[in-house]
Amino acid sequence: MSDEAIAKMSFEEALKELEAIVAQLERGEAPLEESISIYERGAKLKAHCEGKLKSAQLKVEKIVLDGQGAAGTQDFDAG
Repeated sequence: MSDEAIAKMSFEEALKELEAIVAQLERGEAPLEESISIYERGAKLKAHCEGKLKSAQLKVEKIVLDGQGAAGTQDFDAG
């Protein structure tokens, strides 16, 4: 699976694959070169998950009150 495929994954999909990678590496059954490749993919999945969490956090922080005190949401504009 390519970096593009990782970018299209939901948080849950990426986390599930990351958990499988951790379990596989903990078992120590893969040859060294394969373990390195698996670890690199895990690092990319971890970064993807962290990005998704950060995005969600920013959306939550962007909750605003309207003129009558009702809570609403507003998209976070990083620009």
